[in-house]
Amino acid sequence: MAETNTITLRYFAWVREKTGRAEERVSLSPSVQTVAELLAWLKSRGPEYADAFARPGVIRVAIDQRHVKPDTAIADAREIAFFPPVTGG
Repeated sequence: MAETNTITLRYFAWVREKTGRAEERVSLSPSVQTVAELLAWLKSRGPEYADAFARPGVIRVAIDQRHVKPDTAIADAREIAFFPPVTGG
């Protein structure tokens, strides 16, 4: 199938501040199949996204409220959330 996949993206803490939004619905191309590919696609969406996702290795990602690794497939995801690393203090 060559359909696009519509997913809700949620941004938290400084990821939300840098993108300027808490959430959005996006239609993804079939070529975006993994979390790593999604992060690369997000970086290409404009300067605010490039800034928010400049260091994708520090971003934590959850698909449908389960934390996942960058090589995880996003095929049936309804919601993908992005969190900065948690620090104590």
